[in-house]
Amino acid sequence: MSDEDRKDAEERFGEAVNMTAKELEDWLETEESQSVGVGDGESVGHRSGRRIVEILRTKKADRTDDDHEHMKKVAGYVARHSKQRPDGDVTDTKWRYSLMNWGNDPEKG
Repeated sequence: MSDEDRKDAEERFGEAVNMTAKELEDWLETEESQSVGVGDGESVGHRSGRRIVEILRTKKADRTDDDHEHMKKVAGYVARHSKQRPDGDVTDTKWRYSLMNWGNDPEKG
């Protein structure tokens, strides 16, 4: 992966993920977090959330190409899913819970 691609992944990830590692880690322990997503056993989004916590706790210089590929995946998911925002209060919705599994809390300013 080129330096330009790494920089782009870092920027897009930084814009998409608005939760701290601690906030996301705490969220992933909740029943709400585990109630959404697809996949047998642990959902894809929940697994992604655990990976995001690892990435957030890794120094930028130590992040691998695999980390950067996942960062691009996260940014893409958040961008696509954000466009599907339902009408009304989203505080207690599966839509919000799913985004939070990917490190984005749409209720944060």
